Amino acid sequence: MESFVQVKERPENSTIVEVILDRPKVMNAFNTEMAEQLLEIFKNLRTRSDVRVVGLRSAHEGFFCTGADLKERNRMSEEQWRNQHHLFEAMFYALADLPMPTVAVIDGYCLAGGMELALNCDLWVVSEGATFGLPEVTRGIMPGGGGTRLLAKRIGVHRAKEVILSGQKFSAQQMAEMGAVNRLVPRERLDAEFLALAQVISANAPLAVRFCKAAIDELFGMPDGEARVRELYWYNQCVDTEDRLEGVRAFNEKRSPHFQGR
Repeated sequence: MESFVQVKERPENSTIVEVILDRPKVMNAFNTEMAEQLLEIFKNLRTRSDVRVVGLRSAHEGFFCTGADLKERNRMSEEQWRNQHHLFEAMFYALADLPMPTVAVIDGYCLAGGMELALNCDLWVVSEGATFGLPEVTRGIMPGGGGTRLLAKRIGVHRAKEVILSGQKFSAQQMAEMGAVNRLVPRERLDAEFLALAQVISANAPLAVRFCKAAIDELFGMPDGEARVRELYWYNQCVDTEDRLEGVRAFNEKRSPHFQGR
């Protein structure tokens, strides 16, 4: 089996892991084999308590991911198409459900299912030359990996409708102006900016970070009365950790905390 995905730990910080897309002949378009590899990787990462931040990026400049491999799909029966989409759904959901923060590191084309991969990440670090789009309506389909659910959360309903219903491409600057981007930098600064952001996050109490991510995801759009109850649930998860005690000790002793994720 050919490998289309790499997993690498950052030499500067082993708590930061990168999932690297590497299918350059088709600009990282994912076929069945690549989706299976990504799904397995995301499942494995979910079990790793030592990983504090996951980056998702391309091994090559000029493209992040251009979505599903339509040449493969063109040869499929209706049943095969539907079965493959179940695999794609599992891949997207496994990425979205990772307990640690995820950062999409985006350069070049980020289109269709590739943009949905990015949308299933928590944060975006983007090069100024990136290009975004959800062109599914131009092909007679619609986004099926979270585009209609997740883009509106990121940029608001009215802007999301423009992106999805037009099927047009949008520049990195346009997406940043819509509010989708966390960091917009020149291409040559992309890696350094990702690392700077990941290191800041990874220095914090890992359980507290995971609980904050879970709370934000759960509470967004929830009625306020229910949200108050669930927010306190997640708060109390932090209270019952050794890291909370270490954080208080470190503050009073005027030193940096040594969080263990316990």
